[in-house]
Amino acid sequence: MATAQADFTARAKNALDDQNLQSALKKARGGFVDKRAKALLDLPRFEALRERGRQIKDHTLAHLDVYLTQFERNVIANGGQVHYASNADAAQKIVLQIARDAQAKQIIKAKTMAGEEVAINQALEDEFETIESDLGEYIIQLAKEPPSHIIAPAVHKTRAEITALFNHHHHQQSDGPLRETPDLVNEARQVLREKFLGADIGISGANFLIAETGTITLVTNEGNADLSTSLPDVHIAIAGIEKLVPRLEDASTMLRLLARSATGQQLTAYTSFMTGARRDDELDGPTAFHVVLIDNGRSGMLGNEFREMLRCIRCGACMNHCPVYSAIGGHAYGWVYPGPMGAVLTPMIQGLDQSKDLPNACTLNGHCQSVCPVKIRLPMLIRRLRDYQFDQGLTGRRARWGIQAWAWIANRPALYQALTGLAMGTLARLGRGSLRRLPFAGGWTQSRDLPLPPRTGTFQQQWKKRQ
Repeated sequence: MATAQADFTARAKNALDDQNLQSALKKARGGFVDKRAKALLDLPRFEALRERGRQIKDHTLAHLDVYLTQFERNVIANGGQVHYASNADAAQKIVLQIARDAQAKQIIKAKTMAGEEVAINQALEDEFETIESDLGEYIIQLAKEPPSHIIAPAVHKTRAEITALFNHHHHQQSDGPLRETPDLVNEARQVLREKFLGADIGISGANFLIAETGTITLVTNEGNADLSTSLPDVHIAIAGIEKLVPRLEDASTMLRLLARSATGQQLTAYTSFMTGARRDDELDGPTAFHVVLIDNGRSGMLGNEFREMLRCIRCGACMNHCPVYSAIGGHAYGWVYPGPMGAVLTPMIQGLDQSKDLPNACTLNGHCQSVCPVKIRLPMLIRRLRDYQFDQGLTGRRARWGIQAWAWIANRPALYQALTGLAMGTLARLGRGSLRRLPFAGGWTQSRDLPLPPRTGTFQQQWKKRQ
């Protein structure tokens, strides 16, 4: 699914006006942030763990060819196959061919953002019955919507909306009483149980790929991934090439970072390590095991200044703490990766010309960098994308004129100080506190008040006085 670039502003405005969405986002906002903060209090050495995570990822990326070769060798030794997909089309063709060769009719799918990235559902649904097993993904599949959050795909849905969806799809009813969350969960569980038992193929993502053993690691809080990958005869794991870590010990470090950063848990409820196909002496598991490794622009990032974005472990902490995401949700970003991480990844994968608004949907407040478990400098990367926009002529004409005028003035300190002093003095005379309306500032005042500056002068003027 490509981004609808021209619609970003309209989507953001619609999101701000959507009262159901605003209610859902408000409820989710505190949960993610508060739980993460509490989890960190129980681990005083979290900063040291972050540094270790950064080192592991940087080392792996610097030697990615070595670890890819080692991972592939070990997967094959354990009875599996590794497939390399250069882009989304290649990934779709590989998975479709595996499904056709297996003469599959029904596919059960655990949550995988890499699968969303390559639009695997859209490729499969014309030929195979494809069912999402993650509760959030199942809800948005019924709603025919993409995920709005990489950890909680249906975070934008209220309980009333989910009740209506279940009434329509499960009972063919147009209305009914509002149901409690446990009732909705149990109903979904009953529907999905038959799908688990009838599936020919199970598809999953992979949170980490362990090179030394050829193991994939999956984390869920529902156990759906275990059922999706152990009951069907064929298991297909889809992952980006950057998901590699060298050793089991390294995966342990990354799991401690992931759980605390994503959901505020010490460890996710279900943490599974899967190594190859079923052995002769094993009672369950797939008879065929395939790993589809996706490039899709990642190799290009390895060789440029955006390499550190490949450290990302998809925890969602950056968007949970982002004021822009918290205001407009994930769908406004137009693709599978929203928030600060999406503002970098989407231009890298789809092209800056197709997503030029996303780097500008950021206040550069730095919260995302301060909470990132692998220390990605997201504000710096977003600023670099803005630089490239300007250099490539992708910035709008008015914005370019404004930036050029500001740069010209900023390079002349005396003029800059005089003009800022004049502007502050003029605004200060308009009153105290804030303004609800101001000519030429409608983009700001239509949704919030404009704070007025103090009458004590600019920062530099106050600094001189105190010196």
